[in-house]
Amino acid sequence: MDDLTTYCENTWCPGCGNFGIFSAVKSAIKKLEARGVPRERLVMSAGIGCHGKIFDYLALSGFYSLHGRSMTTVQGIKLANPDAKVLTFAGDGDAYGEGLEHMLFAAKRNADITVIVHNNGVYGLTVGQYSPMSRKGFKGPSTPRGSIEEPLNPLAILLEAGATFVARGYSGKTEQFADIIARAVEHEGFSYIDVLQPCVSFNDTYKLYNGLVEAVAEPAKTREEAIRLAKRPDKIPIGVLWQERKEPFHGSLYGDWNPVAKRMPRAERVKIIEKIIRGD
Repeated sequence: MDDLTTYCENTWCPGCGNFGIFSAVKSAIKKLEARGVPRERLVMSAGIGCHGKIFDYLALSGFYSLHGRSMTTVQGIKLANPDAKVLTFAGDGDAYGEGLEHMLFAAKRNADITVIVHNNGVYGLTVGQYSPMSRKGFKGPSTPRGSIEEPLNPLAILLEAGATFVARGYSGKTEQFADIIARAVEHEGFSYIDVLQPCVSFNDTYKLYNGLVEAVAEPAKTREEAIRLAKRPDKIPIGVLWQERKEPFHGSLYGDWNPVAKRMPRAERVKIIEKIIRGD
């Protein structure tokens, strides 16, 4: 066991794409430490689903959240302490179903958080119901005759919402994915990574992805070009599709003020409260 793995028993199915994500995240943390970002600055959260177990297995400080609400949790953490580097893990149902509105507004305001979405195209923890990312025709317990819906294109949606860092990773290519994660955490602003994560039990897409993924050499020059790349029909681009510099939400709100590091001493706060109570 390495120093980033907890004592908790790992209950992911053998061959699950989550193992690749877990390995890439640990590798990214090592990269960040080598670049001067200590793990003590990293704070995480997670939603509900198979993906959420990473919270139990990864030895980082954090706060477990609710289904679809982990984006709000880490935004609160970031506003409380802007020096923290916060990241959250979500599933595709978690992020693109229950939590889509939270993610869109986090992108819109350029909240300085990193969102990593484990996209397996299925609700795996509840044994295979179709999700917002299930392909048309997908058969599962809730769609025995096949889903009649088309899946979302979340990268295009987040680009339209104003995300300043948009990327896609693949759990089958952990080295490239680890580099994407490190870059996302270092980025000042809303960082979003959709991760292709095969579910071997209910939606095994390894063969499909191995034949379709294609690495992007560098980010697009314009947001419109990035959207076209996200909508490419013949291949699945992986890598950083878009990155731009823009003041993050906490910078516009606070400037260089930090509520934790520069907070008023308790004795002074008590005096002010006493004056208010007395009506002075």
